[in-house]
Amino acid sequence: MTDLSLYRNIGIFAHVDAGKTTTTERILKLTGKIHKLGEVHDGAATTDFMEQEQERGITIQSAATTCFWNNHRFNIIDTPGHVDFTIEVYRSLKVLDGGVGVFCGSGGVEPQSETNWRYANESEVARIIYVNKLDRMGADFYRVVDQVKKVLGANALIMTLPIGIEDDFVGIIDLMEMKAWIWDDSGDPMNYEITDIPDEYREKAEEYREMMVETALDQDDDLMEKYLEGEQPSIDDLKRCIRKGTINLDFFPTFCGSAFKNKGVQPMLNGVVDYLPSPTEVKPQPEVDMEGNATGEFATVDVNKPFRALAFKIMDDRFGALTFIRIYSGKLNKGDTILNTFTGKTERIGRLVEMHADDRIELDSAQAGDIVAIVGMKNVQTGHTLCDPKHPATLEPMVFPDPVISIAVAPKDKGGSEKMGIAIGKMVQEDPSFRVETDEDSGETILKGMGELHLDIKVDILKRTHGIELEVGKPQVAYRETITQTTEDSYTHKKQSGGSGQFAKIDYIIEPGEPGSGFEFESKVTGGNVPREYWPAVQKGFELSMEKGVLAGYPLLDIKVTLMDGGFHAVDSSAVAFEIAAKAAYRQTIPKAGPQLIEPIMKVDVFTPDDHVGDVIGDLNRRRGMIKSQEAGVTGVRIKADCPLSEMFGYIGDLRTMTSGRGQFSMEFSHYLPCPKNVADEVIKEAQERNAKK
Repeated sequence: MTDLSLYRNIGIFAHVDAGKTTTTERILKLTGKIHKLGEVHDGAATTDFMEQEQERGITIQSAATTCFWNNHRFNIIDTPGHVDFTIEVYRSLKVLDGGVGVFCGSGGVEPQSETNWRYANESEVARIIYVNKLDRMGADFYRVVDQVKKVLGANALIMTLPIGIEDDFVGIIDLMEMKAWIWDDSGDPMNYEITDIPDEYREKAEEYREMMVETALDQDDDLMEKYLEGEQPSIDDLKRCIRKGTINLDFFPTFCGSAFKNKGVQPMLNGVVDYLPSPTEVKPQPEVDMEGNATGEFATVDVNKPFRALAFKIMDDRFGALTFIRIYSGKLNKGDTILNTFTGKTERIGRLVEMHADDRIELDSAQAGDIVAIVGMKNVQTGHTLCDPKHPATLEPMVFPDPVISIAVAPKDKGGSEKMGIAIGKMVQEDPSFRVETDEDSGETILKGMGELHLDIKVDILKRTHGIELEVGKPQVAYRETITQTTEDSYTHKKQSGGSGQFAKIDYIIEPGEPGSGFEFESKVTGGNVPREYWPAVQKGFELSMEKGVLAGYPLLDIKVTLMDGGFHAVDSSAVAFEIAAKAAYRQTIPKAGPQLIEPIMKVDVFTPDDHVGDVIGDLNRRRGMIKSQEAGVTGVRIKADCPLSEMFGYIGDLRTMTSGRGQFSMEFSHYLPCPKNVADEVIKEAQERNAKK
């Protein structure tokens, strides 16, 4: 039996280019997992093993690996930083116990860091902070700590201070032990010495240590009293208090260094061991019933409890499908039969492997707290619960956002369509934020995703990995429709010409719902004019009709239907008749209810150097953007705005041109708003032309 208190399941997450993957590489080198360092900019990083990742120098898939430090087992997931792949961060956080938030010493808290931090807060994941790249021009550790407090509202508890900065960055001061770690210029992470703190830093170190001690002792009243009476707490007591506060999310121990230059990584690893929780110290996963309601039961991390695991990632590689699972309780052995509560089917475990990026080590068994992969599972998707067939239970599932952008693709030759179908099927299983539909009228395959880069990568994978020649249409926006007026109406469906007929009469009110409410249905029928058993049929008829709006055929959002009265026939009425009546009533009434086209509005966060602010704001205004705020930083200005997605295609290219390649931006879906008349007319006209062609 392994001791779970020695396990750390951690994720490394941050903004694009803050140095997550480089930090992971350094951890693997220091823990003896790899012997030669791979660099991201050379396309040789261990955890970036997809061709697309190596070319673009970004992480697309979260990669899992296991290593050991000070007798502790680390299961590490390196997550992507780009906003189009936040889904990878979100699902990784769901199964992790702790995280390392990496921030760039010069860039600071960037737009995407905020999104990831918010996800981590929602998942209640304890974190430590690593301020990286302190060897870079413009790096400023204290400024980044301030930003963490202001922008993220997070209490950064400083554990190490930098010695020197930019080109002169040589090491760190450990405030716990009050010693300096100084590295030489060889670039070898092991070439350091621990010395007394240089005189010019002593005063600052004492001031910051006092702040650290006081914050830590807030966790323990007895120790605080002794401290106020002049008694210094022991290092073990301090570590215990900091661990408690970190797990409660009261503060986040903050370390600094330069992963690329191999300085300051060891103290951060010690911080993972000292302050981040083991699997037994985090809140157990709640179990839910088939409808998704909490049952009050929890999957407690315990080897002796029934088996419970969550599939959080599916990956297809040359050896077949890999299903990554986090085991919450119980044990799993090769040859066991397990139940997938979502499909209700059992499967036998053929092979269990421990992953190291795309290498694997065969295992005979795994237990609570482990993150492992199963080879060759059928019908398992992200978010499914796997459990002991004798003790079935479902864990709280994951919720994924809806895609906001789509493109049409078609294979260039007839033989490619079957191949494309199989390839897309695998890709949909791997990525829950990637959806595929077939347009029934035109027969086109529509790919839907979270942004331009997301779909760009998917098309690239289809072309290169699966060798399918594709024709790609231009990106389409996910418009929606809604109504603006309350309308009262009545409809009678009658078909009574000999034999058994159909009869259904409904009186109803259709009104605009609250934004985001979707579809609401209520029946106020009294006296049995529409018998209760037909109400669901009326609801179903309206709900199915909402898939196609009356203006341009986009789905209808946010309406409320109230069934007021109606009539039925003792022989000729049926559920089918009432469903048909509701569908016809929809077609009759929605055009009278002031239908309106609404468009997705994106929350855009742009970073630009000072001298281009005017150009960037002018450009956002031309794109119908609403500027929300501007914040001046040391290296530039952050502009937050709400912009329609339809105006944002190709924005990254335009932004780079305007800012001489120094601008950055991130965007994510925010809400829907009515389209201006000229835009709506154009979209409706295009839809009519499409329908006319069909």
